[in-house]
Amino acid sequence: MAATYHARSNSLPSRQHPIVSQIDENLNRLRESQSTSTSSSIGHNLSGLQDLHECVDVLLQFPLTQQALAQEKQREMVEELLDESLMLLDVCTIAKDALLQTKECTQELQSILRRRRGAEGLANEFRKYLTSRKAMKKAICKALKNLKHIHNKLSTPGENGAVISVLRDVEAVTINVLESVLSFISGPEAESKSSRWPLVSKQMHQKKVMCEEEQKANEILSAEATVCSCIKSKNMKHVDNVQKELQSLDLSIQDLEEALKPSPGV
Repeated sequence: MAATYHARSNSLPSRQHPIVSQIDENLNRLRESQSTSTSSSIGHNLSGLQDLHECVDVLLQFPLTQQALAQEKQREMVEELLDESLMLLDVCTIAKDALLQTKECTQELQSILRRRRGAEGLANEFRKYLTSRKAMKKAICKALKNLKHIHNKLSTPGENGAVISVLRDVEAVTINVLESVLSFISGPEAESKSSRWPLVSKQMHQKKVMCEEEQKANEILSAEATVCSCIKSKNMKHVDNVQKELQSLDLSIQDLEEALKPSPGV
């Protein structure tokens, strides 16, 4: 990081300044935590992202920072970052809406299960739940494409001032965190497809085991898989398992909702 600080010294506070050190520490911490994708780790990353953006807000108030951004040669990049920031806010809104929709569908299904409407009625409600999930995944897929588009623009080489470099680093980390949130809510496309493949070989069995292990770490996928299993088996004795999964999912959604309340923006 020493080389990075040296490059920033002409347009950022000195390397000893607490806010500069804090930004770099938060960036490194978020980069290192990207390998895990449980609801608790994602919630932790969202909280860390909030801390990072609060530090950036402080940095942007410094006269030295504002002077650097006001330079003519930086103007085009600043406008581009502002546009991308608005796109990230839109993606964050999609994530919150998807989480709210998941919460509402989960609680509605829990209420129906408590009333026990009968096997056929429950099967229909389960299908409605899965249909809602499918529609949600389409919206998330579009949001993920937007994130990829922004990420590709960040990868474009160019001469950037020190402040712009910091903002681009923050934007890249923000994209990664939002991507993990959206992927957690929707689940990988391969998983939804693999649930329909027949077990015709040892290789397919291994894929199924791996899929089940990933589902256990994701309360949303786990609940969805249990609902699918209940429909396929036509055995309403599995309803108790669905109820347990939905209860666990409800708690996870509450944690993520709390972490998503402050909308991150560059």
